[in-house]
Amino acid sequence: MPDTTTTSPPIDPALEEAMAISLRGVEELLPREEWLKKLQRSKATGVPLRIKLGLDPTAPDIHLGHTVVLNKMRQLQDLGHQVIFLIGDFTSLIGDPSGRNSTRPPLTPEQIKHNAQTYYQQASLVLDPSKTEIRYNSEWCSSLGSTGMIQLAAKYNVARMMERDDFHKRFHGGQSISIHEFLYPLLQGYDSVALKADMELGGTDQKFNLLMGRHLQQEYEQEPQCVLTMPLLVGLDGVDKMSKSKNNYIGITEDANVMFAKTLSISDELMWNWYTLLSFRSLQEIADLKEQVAQGRNPKEVKVLLAKEITTRFHSAAAAEAAEQDFNNRSKGGVPDEIPEVTLDGAPLGIGNLLKSAGLTASTGEANRLIDGGGVRVDGAVISDRGLKLDAGVYVVQVGKRKFARVTLQA
Repeated sequence: MPDTTTTSPPIDPALEEAMAISLRGVEELLPREEWLKKLQRSKATGVPLRIKLGLDPTAPDIHLGHTVVLNKMRQLQDLGHQVIFLIGDFTSLIGDPSGRNSTRPPLTPEQIKHNAQTYYQQASLVLDPSKTEIRYNSEWCSSLGSTGMIQLAAKYNVARMMERDDFHKRFHGGQSISIHEFLYPLLQGYDSVALKADMELGGTDQKFNLLMGRHLQQEYEQEPQCVLTMPLLVGLDGVDKMSKSKNNYIGITEDANVMFAKTLSISDELMWNWYTLLSFRSLQEIADLKEQVAQGRNPKEVKVLLAKEITTRFHSAAAAEAAEQDFNNRSKGGVPDEIPEVTLDGAPLGIGNLLKSAGLTASTGEANRLIDGGGVRVDGAVISDRGLKLDAGVYVVQVGKRKFARVTLQA
């Protein structure tokens, strides 16, 4: 009797690699089967897939947390696909309500223009600018007009909109939801229609908006995009997501020495998550490094490799080498070759006021807390007396491991 069982044909090795790269570090890829079909079609036709990432220029600077999604874009770009860096200059006028417990204040056109000027320039430190399509959603959103906006709003209902987690919580918590906030996910979804996106990327907090793109593309009789969400990067504290408001971030335009030292400050456990989400090393290389640590290699050595990779990406290999030397010098109690020069009047001056006036602490209260914790040195000596007053002279003042100033104190 003949064997009538069927087996699925083996996946082409190139497609298998493309799927592995697509799935690296992701939270979700929906639906996987559709993405594989899109990859197969692209390979067969030679037509690149259109990969969309939309970012509202709510702030002028990007930190490493933002680059998690940008890294994924770069990986897909290196596979030969067309990435579209969409600046949400129109949607920024509304303000993204994702994850908010209150209405987000909209930005002014002037703020948006200022922030957008540096946004793509910084993103280009990760993406290949020569292979990146830059778009602004004011191109199509501004021309919608009142009629087009009403027609777009008719594509979705209020009941489904209220299923969105933040809207649901705010409604049942008796907190205000403005009608214009419902327009944000609709317009973000409409961006996918305008761009004919094959995939849209975002953080886990963007899932509702990304799925809206799928829905609206179907409403406009387009092939729906796939959705890829990336986890939110845990910040330097090892607890909360990286955020400027939490002060647990590394800005991608920060000084190379600061970037290197901050990376080395993360825990050994968190290091592996950062390797997965931030490093361009292969998963096999990362697995090999992890095995080496398990076999006794000092984890700090492996963390140094990560710090140098990140610093090289946003500065240069030479800057990363210099940052490592600077860090080693500081860890041995040495003073960097170049430190800020500050001249202050008012000698004799209390140590707390000196630290604040030199810009080494935000307040005298913070200065006192650092002194109590043994985190302040003057000319290499640990200061423990809050009441210390310094006479006129020149002092090398150190706060923590990374902040230095050469202070000239005058009467």
